Amino acid sequence: MAPLTYGDITTAADRISGRIRPVTLAPLDIDVLRPAPGTGSVAGPGVGEGAQEPYRLHAALEFLQHTGSFKARGAANFVRAHRDAGTLPEAGVAIASGGNAGLACAWAARLHGARATVFLPGTAPEVKRAGLLRYGADVRLVGTEYAEALAACEEFTARTGALASHAYDHPLIAAGAGTLLEEIHRRLPDLDTVIVAVGGGGLFAGVATAARHHGVRTVAVEPEGCRALNAAVEAGRPVDVTVRSVASDSLGARRVSAMALEAALRDGVRSVLVPDEEIVRARRGLWEEYRIAVEHGAATALAALTGPDPAYRPGPGERVCVVLCGSNTGLGSLEQPAGQQL
Repeated sequence: MAPLTYGDITTAADRISGRIRPVTLAPLDIDVLRPAPGTGSVAGPGVGEGAQEPYRLHAALEFLQHTGSFKARGAANFVRAHRDAGTLPEAGVAIASGGNAGLACAWAARLHGARATVFLPGTAPEVKRAGLLRYGADVRLVGTEYAEALAACEEFTARTGALASHAYDHPLIAAGAGTLLEEIHRRLPDLDTVIVAVGGGGLFAGVATAARHHGVRTVAVEPEGCRALNAAVEAGRPVDVTVRSVASDSLGARRVSAMALEAALRDGVRSVLVPDEEIVRARRGLWEEYRIAVEHGAATALAALTGPDPAYRPGPGERVCVVLCGSNTGLGSLEQPAGQQL
């Protein structure tokens, strides 16, 4: 497979223009999202009051996108490209997903009058299953991990002739995701760094490719228990990893895509890991301070900045944007007392 190019992303931007929601950007006060000294809670108003932050932080509120995540961009690009080429079959589109890619695929298929069959692990959150049914998808529950759902999807497409989409490992999917960085850069032309969570690597590959074109650094953030990209960088090739994290429903790919690894090995990319407790804390902080409800996968990117020993430390004056990529989550865990979410 050829490396993803900036031209792929600009083509995707033209193809999906008017079909996706432009990203909303908002400034974040990092001081109130950090843990108060000696506690497991966020600092809250007044803690560290008056301190001067050495960098400027914005959040890309991509959870406001159609279907609740950035995945709508890649799905719209994939389905539209096949429809325009006359390669969208009567059997429709099929995909294996932890939930978000399936939602996006079902939405994009419905937009173009096509059927969607979505294979999910049995552990997928109920909120994602319910969303799929609302979009009219045929939902199949298989096993407990994404890899098992993927195997079932591959058998189904071989048998029925349905068009096989992918949660992340396809150039049309990654190029669509990369349009997000194009929009961010248009709004923040002086951006230095974009911070993005990584699962299988579609969002990361697209964002990093566009970021490199604009001279923007990319920080790739993964849970310590779902480190497919980080492990691939260490090994020099995609390798299988174990999947065990509070964010595994959206970041739980066993193996990162070759596209993502190629992007990670370029100049200007950093791979960092964060523990589950910091992901939970960052997610809770967004809820308590901003009433933003995101899934753990989205909070993973922010967790790189908010821990007592941050995985990524921006320099003085650095202009940073963190991508909050999905909100397909229930509110119940946000209302639980701290420490009961793991």
